[in-house]
Amino acid sequence: MKRFCLELTGNYACFTRPEMKVERVSYDVITPSAARACFEAILWKPAIRWHVRKVEVLKPINWINLRRNEVGAVISTSNVKSAMKGNDSILGLNIEEERQQRAGLFLRDVAYRVHADLEFLAAKESGSNANKYYEMFERRASKGQCVNQPYLGCREFAGYFRLIDNTQDEPPPIAESRELGFMLHDLDFSNPNDPTPRFFRAQLKNGIVEIPLWNSEEVRA
Repeated sequence: MKRFCLELTGNYACFTRPEMKVERVSYDVITPSAARACFEAILWKPAIRWHVRKVEVLKPINWINLRRNEVGAVISTSNVKSAMKGNDSILGLNIEEERQQRAGLFLRDVAYRVHADLEFLAAKESGSNANKYYEMFERRASKGQCVNQPYLGCREFAGYFRLIDNTQDEPPPIAESRELGFMLHDLDFSNPNDPTPRFFRAQLKNGIVEIPLWNSEEVRA
């Protein structure tokens, strides 16, 4: 495995707490799963896995209340399967009928330095090697290239990234420590039909959140 570091910035962010059923309320800091998705937006292949190890918070944690429109429905899976078989099925949504107005407590003006390990799964791609993907990610990230635009929790909150080669030349994280409570680590897809969320007790220590290993005792279902 090789470790890479990205600086992620954005005007707004929302890393939704799953316990909030009606209104969206963000965690104080980016979650490991949201950070992983930003790395995957630059490079993802079946033969690699990203493991987020550390998050450095670069700007003070600021909040904003917003009320916005959301679509309260999704296209039926059965309709999609039926259309794939050549049947006439409705695959659209009437936004005016499904529109919902929801309030949210979001983060604003965020900046993070995220450290993640790129693991090469040799069994998934015989005859290849890890260096191929290391170089591919470095090339894409250094040029600002991505498969899709990284986002900070919600797709409308675009995230901007910069590859950091030497963290010694970068400014330090914020000088703040606090308990962040239980935070979503990621989803366990052992059962693809019923993924299970797994959590860990997050702590911000001098602006840094250390992310425990997925299979450690600190990560609980």
